[in-house]
This record gives sequence, structure tokens and C-alpha cells, in this order.
Amino acid sequence: MNPRTIQIHDCEFSTYIFEEEIIARITMLAEQLDKDYAEKRPLFLAVLNGSFMFVADLLKRVSMPCEISFIRLASYQDMHSTGKVKEILGLNEDIEGRHVVVLEDIVDTGHTVHGLLQQLRERNPASVEVATLLMKPDCLQHPLDVKYVAREIPNDFVVGYGLDYNGLGRNLRDIYKIVP
Repeated sequence: MNPRTIQIHDCEFSTYIFEEEIIARITMLAEQLDKDYAEKRPLFLAVLNGSFMFVADLLKRVSMPCEISFIRLASYQDMHSTGKVKEILGLNEDIEGRHVVVLEDIVDTGHTVHGLLQQLRERNPASVEVATLLMKPDCLQHPLDVKYVAREIPNDFVVGYGLDYNGLGRNLRDIYKIVP
């Protein structure tokens, strides 16, 4: 497959991770989740908007009984994390005693996940884990134990497969990184 270049707003991006690799890595995550949560009937908590493609493809491959709920948090503006988590649409389910798996598109600074985990733990779940499509370990500013990571990437700004740049690019099948 040949990389291609696209323009989004004022930036140029080139193909970074092709859809076939994304799906292969998601399939491996689904198999691990099926194994780890076989008897637990987890509640998958999808963080919108960016995780929608990841969540759809992951849950099509999970075979155990489970529930899914959606919340919306914001900590991004343009290409930079604001460092503040703002809950927009909240969690309506009672998670006390439940096994919760947070589904994220990307973990970079960790501000969003750190803030969300604090809020969730106040509700006394049996367990809380995080599954993410992408992780930027060099960017972490919080000590996070992200158990399920489809792929680690360096500190490049990426779009596609649910990830956006000022609203555009979420619908792309591949993941693109910014061209410096």
C-alpha cells in the first residue's frame, strides 16, 4: 500500500497506519478482553467523539455478554490538550460492583483518562480498566496503567479513524500523521 498525502485545514498529513493493521490490532485486543472478562459481563464505556470507529470495530469482535454506554468528555482544543476534563454527557448507569472498561481513541497526556478514572472510582466499581486504540507513552503526564493498548505511537499529531483536527478527518479509514 502506498502512503498518500491529504490536506486538512492548514496542515498536510500522510498515511501512517493503514486500516488493515488497525483491524488486526483491534482483533487482538478483542481476544484479550474476551479472555479476561469471560465471566464478568463488563460495561464498556466509550468516550465520544473520537472512539466511535474503534468502539464499533472492537465490539463487533468481542463475543462475551457485555453492555455498552457512551459518555462525552472534552480536553482538546486544536492540536493541544487543554489539561482540563469537561464532562459533557454523563454516565447514567449504576456502576457500583461492575467491571468497567473505558474505551478511548488515544491516550497522550493522560489528562482525560486520569480525570475520568477519578470520577468512575468514586462510584465504587468492582474494577476499572482502559482500552485504547493509540497511546503516546512519551506524552504521559499522569502515572496511568493502561492495560489494553492496540498500538503505541510517538508524539506525532494524528487524524483519521475517529480522530480529528478541528472537526475534520474522523471519517478517514486510515490514520494519518502530520507532515512537519
